[in-house]
Formats: sequence, C-alpha cells, structure tokens
Amino acid sequence: MKHLAHLNKYFFKYKHQLIPGILFVVIANIFAVLPAKVIRFAFDLVQENITLYRLSVGFERQKFIYQTFGYSLLIFGGIVLVLALTRGLFLFFMRQTIILMSRHIEYDLKNEIYNHYQILSLAFFKRNNTGDLMNRVSEDVSKVRMYIGPAVMYAINTVTLFGLTLVSMLQVNAKLTFYSLLPLPLMALLIYFITSRINKKSEKIQQQLSLLSTIAQETFSGIRIIKAFAKERSKTDDFMDASESYRQASMNLVKTQAFFYPTLMLLVGLSITLTVYVGGKEVIDGTITSGNIAEFLVYVNQLIFPVMSLGWITSLIQRAAASQKRINEFLQTKPDIVSSLDAKIPQNGNIEFNRVNFTYPNTHITALKNISFEIKQGEFVAITGRTGSGKTTLANLLMRMYDVESGSITLSGTPIHQLSLQQYRQKIGIVPQEVFLFSDTIANNIAFGLDDVTSDRITKAAKDAGVLDNILHFEEKFETRIGERGITLSGGQKQRIAIARALIKEPEILIFDDCLSAVDTKTEEEILRSISQIMKGKTCIVVAHRISTIKNADKIIVLDNGMLVEQGTHEELVEKGKIYTELYRKQRLEEPEA
Repeated sequence: MKHLAHLNKYFFKYKHQLIPGILFVVIANIFAVLPAKVIRFAFDLVQENITLYRLSVGFERQKFIYQTFGYSLLIFGGIVLVLALTRGLFLFFMRQTIILMSRHIEYDLKNEIYNHYQILSLAFFKRNNTGDLMNRVSEDVSKVRMYIGPAVMYAINTVTLFGLTLVSMLQVNAKLTFYSLLPLPLMALLIYFITSRINKKSEKIQQQLSLLSTIAQETFSGIRIIKAFAKERSKTDDFMDASESYRQASMNLVKTQAFFYPTLMLLVGLSITLTVYVGGKEVIDGTITSGNIAEFLVYVNQLIFPVMSLGWITSLIQRAAASQKRINEFLQTKPDIVSSLDAKIPQNGNIEFNRVNFTYPNTHITALKNISFEIKQGEFVAITGRTGSGKTTLANLLMRMYDVESGSITLSGTPIHQLSLQQYRQKIGIVPQEVFLFSDTIANNIAFGLDDVTSDRITKAAKDAGVLDNILHFEEKFETRIGERGITLSGGQKQRIAIARALIKEPEILIFDDCLSAVDTKTEEEILRSISQIMKGKTCIVVAHRISTIKNADKIIVLDNGMLVEQGTHEELVEKGKIYTELYRKQRLEEPEA
C-alpha cells in the first residue's frame, strides 16, 4: 500500500465527497439487512395464521382471519419494497459520491503526470519510449481509478454489510450462523486464487493486444515503405502470428473463467444446503422458527457478493499498486534542467562558449571537447563539419536542452543556467533538424510559439519563410489541416513552415539546425536573403553541412570529432586548405554541371 499512499492527498482533497459516500454505504447496508427480518415476521405470520385458519373451520371469523392474513402479507410486501427502494436510493447516492470522486481524482492525476512530463528534460524522453509514457497516463491511471472508486467503495460495502449481517445472524442462532458461513472462507480463497490467475492471463492478453496495436500502427505509418519493398504479405503474416497469440491467450482466459463460475455456484449451493439442513434440525428442536430459516437464506445470499468481491477487490488493489508504482517512478524523476533563478534576461549581448565539454548521459558518448568561441550580437554565424562532429549538440546546449558537463555558456557574461529558462527560450527561435508539425491547421502551426497573433503576421512569416505561394495553392489555404507529423506536406514545405514558426516570434537569437536540406538552392537563397533582412542587428546561427548555405556567414565554425578545428570567414577558411577546404571542394565536385 506504500505506493498508493501518493493518492492520500486526493482523498483529503475530496473528503467532502468521500465522507458522505461512506455514510451512504452504511445507510444502504442497514436497509439491506432489514428486509430479512421483515421476511422472518412474514413467514412466522403465515405459519400462525394457517393454524388459526384451520382451527376456525365452520366459524364466521374464518373469513375475517383470511382477510387479515391477506392484508398483513400485502403490508409486509410493501415494507420490503419500500426498504429495497430506499436502499437503491442510497446506493445511487453512494455511487454519485465515491465514483464521482474517483473520476475527479483520475482527472487530477492525469494532469499531474502530464504537467510533470512538461518540466522533465530532453534526456528523460530519450530514455523512455513514447508508448510507455502514454501508457502511464492512460492505462496505469485507469487501473488506479479502479482502486480509488470501485475498490474503495466495495471494500467499505463488504466490511459494513458483512458486519451488520453477522451481528444479525448471531442474534438469532450462533450454531446456524457457523454452518451457514462455513463454505464462505473457502469461497474467498478460491476467488482470490482464480482471480490472480485471471489477472495474469488478462495482463498477457493486454500485452498481446499492445503488440497487435503496435504492428498495426507501424504498418499504417510506414505503408509507403511497405508497398515500395512489396512486403505486404510479410506484414500480414506478422499480424496473423500476433493475432494467433492473442487468440490463444484469450482462450486460456475463457477456460479459467469457465471453471470459476460453476465452482462458485457449487459453494453457494453448499452454503444454502447447510443452512436449510441445520436450520431444519434447529426448528425441530424448537430453538428457532421456520421464519428464521428464510431470514438466514436472505442473509447468506446477501453475503455471497461481498465474499465474491473480496478477491476482485484484492486484485484491483494489487493492480493499482503496481500501476501507481510505475507512475511514481516518473513523478519522482527530477528534471535535469532547472531554472534556478528568475533573473532578468539581457536584451542584447554576446554568446560565449568557454571550454565546453559534453557527454550524452544515456549513451556516454563524448560529443564536445573543450569548445571555446564567441558569437557577437548581430552576427551571422555558421557551424559546419562532418556527420557526427557535434553540430546539433551545440544547438541543443545553447537551447539548454542539456546542461554542459564542464565549462560554461554565457549570454552577456551571465551563465545561461542562471537565467529564467522560460524567458530565455522565448528569446530564441529554433528550426530543428527533425521538423515536427502538429495535426492542426497551417496557421496554428505557424503561430504555435505565440498566444495571440494576427493573420497578417502569420502571412508575413509564411512569406519570409518562402512558403506563402505553396499555402495559397491549397484549397483551404492557411486553414488547411496538416496530417499526423505533417504527412500531407512535402519535406521542403514542412521545413519552411517550421521556419515560419520560428520567424513569427521575432526572436533575438535564431538557430537553424540543418533545416534547409530539403529545399532547392534557389529557395534556400531566397529564405536566407529574407532572414538576413529580418535578423538585421540580431544573432543568427546556422548549423549546416551544405557550404552554399553558409559561405556568406560573418563567421564559420568548423567542428571535427567534437572539437573546434577552424573558424573564420569562407575565404579565410578556403585559403587555409584544411578540413573546410576539403568539404568545400568535395561538394563542388558533387554539384551537377550547369
């Protein structure tokens, strides 16, 4: 239960629903016990009136006895009906408080997890796959809700009803109580044992279902590749194999359930048989009446569901504890990137990397070694190098997606880890190497970085990014909805919409992380020309491997194997005849002849 202790704060928060809910459970169970006593009176009345009726044969009062007998049974029936309706009303109130409370807690818990995800660092999302993150918000929270609502509600109901019924039975006859309840512990053990097996089989079914979903999702997402490689038959076979495993797991569950319910009914029948047999002997001995047997049969039937629910409740608590443990693992994860101070962000200033070293925490690969350089305010700086040289890592460190291992990155002389993270990132516009667009309209994707923006500003950003003409050719223009991950757009269109999304912020620092690779040279020149006008007086950092993209930069920084090997203008670096010259000549040889 220690893992479920995290939920206690929610029980306290919703105590005004939980406490009345518990009260409604108690009241409902009081009205559940009372009908058995009414039925006892009715049975005893029947026996007495039959005797009187037979003794009054030939007398006028026989008719009166018959009428009184009929009215009495009608009154007793009415009382039982009223008690049942009253119990039903309080059961309704019980569900409206406790189950409603569980839905509120489910809502709060999902928001707590999701909000915690938002503050966690990029390294956390590198360590954990998307499916697992989503599963903890959906499946695990749903299992926890079953503990908060049904498990708590039925546990209270079981304890209350069992206590009230046991007291009522003992008041009548202790011996009959013992024999009537004798099969119930065995029933509880059987339920717990079989329910545990059912849960294990259910989890296996859930795993197979997740596998089926994964195969289907990958198939639909990668349908273009599957068709290109003519692998439809192979993927169909994979899906059929997974489906067969799912079918086998489901059949195993059905077989277990088929054994469970008949055995349960056998034990219920045994309890009723013992009640009638022992009760009959007690009636013969004169210790109880025949009405008490009817009363006991009602009590036994009332206890069947609470006993059955014990195994189910235990199972719910076990599953909830396992799920809450998984949730707590993430909730107890602290973000690596912390905004320690709410310091004022400098409006302008130079960016300086001072002996920066960085090793990726997950892979332990050293990405940068002793990097030092300065970017002056308003400069157009390019970063280039071979694949894997550390270009994107520099951009990530500048955005504080990671913190440096040693050394420092400063803005106007202030280390960036001392600045307000939210305000600092708002100063920066970034176009990442892997473009991500949301399943929304083009307008909303462009305006993503701002809360309130006019259509004119969206149009200008699209024009500056060189994508306006493409958008205007769409039937719904800016209101065109982009498919999942922008699948309805070409690679170049996606990159330019991402550029527009960065430009609309009017950032003081703009970072292009190799984001022009999918556009042609002419469009690239137009975009860079437009950006040079927009970013005049502001800092622009372009990470690229295409020399044509960066040859007009004020400064070019060349990385190799995580180290800074050269820096200078295009002309200066070509004259040096080192790595940059080698890259430049190789790319010129690869260019097609005019």
